[in-house]
This record gives sequence, structure tokens and C-alpha cells, in this order.
Amino acid sequence: MTDTGIRLYAPAPGWSIDADVVVVGSGVAGLTAALRCEAAGLTTVVVTKAHLDDGSTRWAQGGIAAALGEGDTPEQHLDDTLVAGAGLCDEEAVRILVTEGPDAVRRLIATGAQFDESGDGGLELTREGGHHRRRIAHAGGDATGAEISRALVEAVRARGMRTVENALVLDLLTDAEGRTAGVTLHVMGEGQHDGVGAVHAPAVVLATGGMGQVFSATTNPAVSTGDGVALALRAGAEVSDLEFVQFHPTVLFLGPDAEGQQPLVSEAVRGEGAHLVDADGVRFMLGQHELAELAPRDVVAKGIVRRMLDQDAEHMYLDARHFGAEMWENRFPTILAACRAHGIDPVTQPVPVAPAAHYASGGVRTDSRGRTTVPGLYACGEVACTGVHGANRLASNSLLEGLVYAERIAADIASTGLHARVPRPLPTAERPAHPLLPPEARFAIQRIMTRGAGVLRSEASLAEAADRLHRLHADARYALDENGKTAEPGVDTWEATNLLCVARVLVEAARRREETRGCHWREDRPERDDTAWRRHIVVRLNPDRSLAVRTTDTTDFPPTLPQAQEQ
Repeated sequence: MTDTGIRLYAPAPGWSIDADVVVVGSGVAGLTAALRCEAAGLTTVVVTKAHLDDGSTRWAQGGIAAALGEGDTPEQHLDDTLVAGAGLCDEEAVRILVTEGPDAVRRLIATGAQFDESGDGGLELTREGGHHRRRIAHAGGDATGAEISRALVEAVRARGMRTVENALVLDLLTDAEGRTAGVTLHVMGEGQHDGVGAVHAPAVVLATGGMGQVFSATTNPAVSTGDGVALALRAGAEVSDLEFVQFHPTVLFLGPDAEGQQPLVSEAVRGEGAHLVDADGVRFMLGQHELAELAPRDVVAKGIVRRMLDQDAEHMYLDARHFGAEMWENRFPTILAACRAHGIDPVTQPVPVAPAAHYASGGVRTDSRGRTTVPGLYACGEVACTGVHGANRLASNSLLEGLVYAERIAADIASTGLHARVPRPLPTAERPAHPLLPPEARFAIQRIMTRGAGVLRSEASLAEAADRLHRLHADARYALDENGKTAEPGVDTWEATNLLCVARVLVEAARRREETRGCHWREDRPERDDTAWRRHIVVRLNPDRSLAVRTTDTTDFPPTLPQAQEQ
């Protein structure tokens, strides 16, 4: 592991907190890790970018997948996950997920999460794309994430755990041996701590969520700017599979110029029998896959885009008028309200839909215990790449992955004695500052990525995107190196700089993968190539800010840490 020595341009920390563990993020992964660490007797601090319940988890509609139903088994869940992952899942990582998943969900219920029940008092389970059985547990009809977030936030507050809200994490602190020593962060607004500070801890858990804001249209909230992946890269960690960005097939179409977070129309709507149709009412997914509208998400997204291209249309339609008003109101109240807020009544009208950026299947590379290639740095949830999702995440596996791997991280920290080490961070002034982009660069990056690295990619589109991103990168670097100036430090400039970092890696990985696989669709390389590309692309950042790229030998990840550094 090579520490880049790079940090974001920011003032020196003016205050600090000491802890055994600092968890960055407050979704299902972050809060689960924090609760398990606290239960193990570890002094734990939770840092989150907005309020505790403002992460991506609360937006999850469909539910959480686990083999909880009669006749279902972890082996069947494993098979569906491997098929969806298009040959790139780490089978051992998936086996951990599906085997430990059912009990993890039961522990979540014991924490206070209330899932919808059937008439006999058991869990009401539904199907989503890629699942051959009903194994999706949901809450409030289509408000599963909000209920999980509520339960976990209440549990954190009931335990009096220390939290720092409205705080953007900046960089990892390390000691003289390159081991984790905490994080720097900037707290926005008034509170106990303001401005740039630090949390000193020998263990850092990244649970910062995704990077959907790298594209113009996404289902992700505004806080999803790839901060965790960018921090890990600057700290010298490896990232993998960043080319595999899942575009959700059915996002409410708000117009060709719509930007920012778009309303999701859950896959569970199709699971309950809604049909995808074109303007003439033709079900175009029939015959394209045995599961038709319930095929894995990459298949459905491609099917929609192909039909849009064939008909020169801006969107397709999701028709669920046959549900009737009662089913819409009881099973999908959140989606119904969102549609009606935009002038569409799904009870009487087909809903216009189009794919939008939804989930990063790749992220910071970890092992089965959530450890990254930096000693003391862990990652779980969407920011991590455990090998579970492969080239395409199976619907509703994300909440489960957050639960299972967060629990494994807490167990590892507690059992290895890592928390007993007293962190001695190097002064931040000894690390060179990364120049910051101006706030308006965010929109330039989003348009570059949407145009060149969206659902449909090619060598030409990716090369153009890479060139335009390089110019943004070079302009910022020249400003600092030649003139000693940079954009003013602040949340908008830090976010724009993080977005550029993850965008460069995503585009480079997408250019390297010269095939079509899962949610990576190259129109110039339309076939899957198992001989050359059934392996992972791994990227790290060099000290000169260039990218070092390699491929793994197999679909399994190599160990993240040398054996001597495991304790």
C-alpha cells in the first residue's frame, strides 16, 4: 500500500474528539456498525454529512432481500445473486451475505424495525427483478428505507451515542507507519463544533453511501457526491469495479433537462404485476428475457433504452392502472404521492419512466471483514466493493449487504484489539494540498459523465469524457502549482473536487473494460468476453495524482492487507 500523501486544501483542524472508532455515514451500514461497536464496549462517534436520517437509506422503497420465506433457501438467493452479477461476483462474499442475512434481518427487527406482515402474522414478502422467489421484506408498503432509518436512529439516540451532524468528512489521518489515525471534517452551521476539526481514532468505518451526483439525473440525494471513495483514494486505498454503475430502469421522467435527484418508481411495482409498455401500449420486454419486466436491472434498463432509440422516444411507460386505487394507496403510497405531485395519477395513467443513475456496484475494495488496503480503514454499504454485487447488483441486496458487512466490521474491530492502539496522526500540514475546483465545475462534471459514461457507452464517448475531465483536473492543478491559488475551501468546492476524482476513475475503468457486462454497456463492444474480462479492474491514486490501474487474475479479490498488518 502506497500512501499518496495528498489531502484536500482546507484549514488546519481547530478542535478534536478522541474515540475508539469513528463511523462516517448514518445509513443502514453506518448506524449498524456504530451500534454493534458501541455494544462491544467501544467508544464510537458517528459523523454524518446531513442529519442522521438524511442518507440514502431513507429513500429505499422496495425492501430488503433475505431467504426468510417458506421454501426459500440461502442457496437459491445465492444463485439469483450470481446470475445478476454477470460472472463477476466473489462467490464467497455472496455466500456470507445470503447465509448471515436472515439472522441479520431478525436482529434489525429486534432493534425496532417494523416490517409489513401478512394475514398470518409472518413477514409479507414480495418479488423484484432477478429474484425467482418472494423474499423482499418491506415496510410501510414502499417506505422500507424510512422505517429502517427511523429504527436505527432511535436506537443510536437511545444509547446516547456521540454524533456529529452536518459534517463533511475531508481526509483520513494516518500515523508515521501509514495506519489509520482518524479523520478531518468540516462541520457546517452552528453547533458544539464548527469549522474544520478532527476525530482521532485507530479505526475508521466509511459508510458514506454512493456517488450518484456524478451524473445529471439520479435517484441519489444531493449528499451522494462520492466523498468516501475520494477520501479512500487520497489515503492510498484501492477501489474496484467503479465502471459498474447501476441505472435504475424505472425513474419518473420529469423532462429531458431534469437534473438532480429524481423520484424512483420501485421495482416492487413491477414485482406486483405492473407492465412496461411503449407509447402504443406494447409490452416490449416480453421475449427479451424469461422474467420479462422482472429481469435483472441491467437487462431491463437496456431494454428500455433500446426501445427509446428505436422509436426516437425520450421515455417509456410503466402501466399499473389495473392495480386500482386501493392497492396504490395501501401498497405504494410514497410512489403514488410523488407521481401525483408531478401531475401524473398512476391509478388512471401510465407512468412515464426512463433509466437514471441509481447505485454504484463498485467502490473501496474490502475483504470479508470490511478491511480496505489501508490498515485500520474499513468500508461498508454502497461506498464499499465487497465483491457481492459483481457487474450488477441484485435488487434489494444493498440494504442486506450494509447490515451483514457492518456487523462483520464491528466484530473484527472488537476481536483484533485494534481499538487499543493510541492514534498519533501526522500533522496535516506535512501533506500536500489538493487544489479545489470552483462550485460550477460540479455541473460540468455531471454533463460530461451523463453524455459520455451513462447507460450507453463507447470508446469515442468515453475518450471525450476522459479528455474533458483531464482538462478540468489540469486547470485546477495548474492554478495551484503555478500561481499558488485555488478555489476557496467550502462544501461546494470540496464536493466538486471529490466528484472529479471519482469521475476520472469511473471513466478510466470503463475505457479499460472492452466488453459489455452487467450494467456496463459498450455499444462498440456489445459482447461479453469471459476470456479476457472475467476479472476486476482495480485503481489507486498515485502521489502525482495520476491513476494506477491493474486487473485481478480471477473474479476473487486478493487479500487487502499483508498478514503482518492484519492485527
